[in-house]
Amino acid sequence: MMNKEELISKWLNNDLNDQELEVFKNLEDYDDLVKLNNGLQAFKAENYDTSKELETVLKTIKSKKQHQSHWFKPFMRIAAILAICFSLYYYTTTLDTTIHTEFAQKTTIELPDASNVSLNAKSSLVFNKNSWKKERDVKLEGEAFFKVAKGSTFNVITKSGTVTVYGTQFNVKQRENYFEVICYEGLVGVTYLSQETKLKPGDSFLIIDGKTIAKEKDYHSTPSWLNNESFFKSLPYKEVIAEFERQYDVDITLLNIDPSQLFTGSFAHNNIDVALKAITLPLHVTYSKTKKTIILKRE
Repeated sequence: MMNKEELISKWLNNDLNDQELEVFKNLEDYDDLVKLNNGLQAFKAENYDTSKELETVLKTIKSKKQHQSHWFKPFMRIAAILAICFSLYYYTTTLDTTIHTEFAQKTTIELPDASNVSLNAKSSLVFNKNSWKKERDVKLEGEAFFKVAKGSTFNVITKSGTVTVYGTQFNVKQRENYFEVICYEGLVGVTYLSQETKLKPGDSFLIIDGKTIAKEKDYHSTPSWLNNESFFKSLPYKEVIAEFERQYDVDITLLNIDPSQLFTGSFAHNNIDVALKAITLPLHVTYSKTKKTIILKRE
């Protein structure tokens, strides 16, 4: 005759025949086992095999030397511990919220403290809802404009540096070899290479290819890209091209054009032909366009 442990093990694997199933249903602990197994299903991780783990637990219980009532108590305690572990696992794997934009896409996010973030094309933002009351930290890759609600310290963490603020409006752009912060309201502290720089409204902090670039005061109330336009003032042409590619989801090749030459101008995000003229005519550059491939050429 099969013992209780073997019956439970086979039941967990859906391997009982009709006769064994009837014997299993007559077990004194049948109802409790069914409830326990159903409860554990709510806590299991996506790839977690509950049946195997419960079977392992069963093998650790020396049921042959204990009375049934004594056997079930340690089983319940171990199962409860497993349930807590599964719950903690599920909780810790769902802490971070990630927002991502693709080429030619923008979006606006409201953070847990009612701060608003506008995310530019090909950017991502990560934050933690559960720890927000203790740490108002966001991780940014790309470009975003922040309207921060009043409260405790707010940090924007990028690969290039960290921006710390107290109730303010500012723009952060972190791209390859490019890091820029512009303060529009309040006070911003930018930490770069362990050194902090304070920015007041209109002040900018710009690093290109590891070099600090001085900029004039910016008296706009918001960044131009929020109005579907990218504006550049004395910036390398390669930065203009990179932004154009993000806004229109195209690949651009330069022929006989110095990518480091400085460009002042702008282009709109809603008409590619008009935008192409805006970035080529000032430099006397011609262009040819085939689907998503564009060639800019200087004769």
